[in-house]
Amino acid sequence: MPERSQQQQPSRSPQHPAPAPTPAHATLARSFDAVAAQYAAARPGYPPALFDAIEELAGQPLAGARVLDVGAGTGIATALLTARGARVTAVEPGAAMAAELRAAHPGTPLVRALGDALPFSDDAGFGLVGYAQAWHWTDPARSVPEAMRVLRPGGALALWWNVPDPDVDWAAEQEARIARRLPGYHEHGVAPEAPDLIRGLGLGLHPVCRVLHWTRRIPLDTHLAMLGSRSYFSAIGPEAAAPVLADERTALLDVFPDGIVEEAYALDVTVTLRPPASS
Repeated sequence: MPERSQQQQPSRSPQHPAPAPTPAHATLARSFDAVAAQYAAARPGYPPALFDAIEELAGQPLAGARVLDVGAGTGIATALLTARGARVTAVEPGAAMAAELRAAHPGTPLVRALGDALPFSDDAGFGLVGYAQAWHWTDPARSVPEAMRVLRPGGALALWWNVPDPDVDWAAEQEARIARRLPGYHEHGVAPEAPDLIRGLGLGLHPVCRVLHWTRRIPLDTHLAMLGSRSYFSAIGPEAAAPVLADERTALLDVFPDGIVEEAYALDVTVTLRPPASS
């Protein structure tokens, strides 16, 4: 294929750099090890209302339940589930992410594996299989049957995501700004579609969903570190991410001049019960 002449090349000024290429899904899924410590330090947790909702929708308490935390990352949900009295086993494929979890929670059993191939026996007896910010990295046609396989009859699969609240102006504007700079930034988000994806598998499952709203107040630097820990930023690397994050700092200081950001989240949770055993 002949090279394009210099005259055919589109020109871009320093003020309008070329958009970063969109990383592949597998690249994004593997990207977190590069920012594991940053992820542990800056990512938000989850409010108590989430675990109240999971207990209500699953019809069982977390206290005493055997819980599999899949895609556990650095252990943010692991710690909160344990604090509710659950007996948690963490599953995490990434070496650096798993190292952060092991260091923070040395008493938690940790298995290096993928949600698409859980290394547990059929009817392993888990009362809950949970995915915190992680189910979109799986193939639903594999991960949902795997969850049903290791759950006890009547157990529950719970999926949840903190999503920037689209009803909060500054958060929606930020997401739109970043998406303009980074094409494909929202490409792999599935939180609102999770119930339909599960129903579409033809397994006779009946997911239910709920959306919660909550906020946290953090320093601007922590907010920017949180953004930088997202898969898209970690995949494109610090050199490409730096100008986008620098522009976000400038934009956010107009909204939060004291340097304290009130992050606003819509917390999507979907719970699917394994059918009880036939009598």
